[in-house]
Amino acid sequence: MLTIRISVAWTIAVVSLGALGFAVLLGQPFAAKAQESKRFQYMIVEVLPDTQNMQTKLNEFGASGWELVAVSMGSMTEPRLVFKK
Repeated sequence: MLTIRISVAWTIAVVSLGALGFAVLLGQPFAAKAQESKRFQYMIVEVLPDTQNMQTKLNEFGASGWELVAVSMGSMTEPRLVFKK
């Protein structure tokens, strides 16, 4: 009875390891695709410092697929909006 239990345990272990090895072999091409580098475009736009103008520019570029990633103060009077696509 003990021999049958050990045999069943070994059979389960061998089948499990075989299935795991098969899954690893099939999964290799997918891992290579996941490592492809993404390419981004960046755009820097200077705007007038009033809220309405900034909101208009944000909506305009957002509708075109640009994402705001940073705001810096260029000459301390005109904010620079940095977009990424």
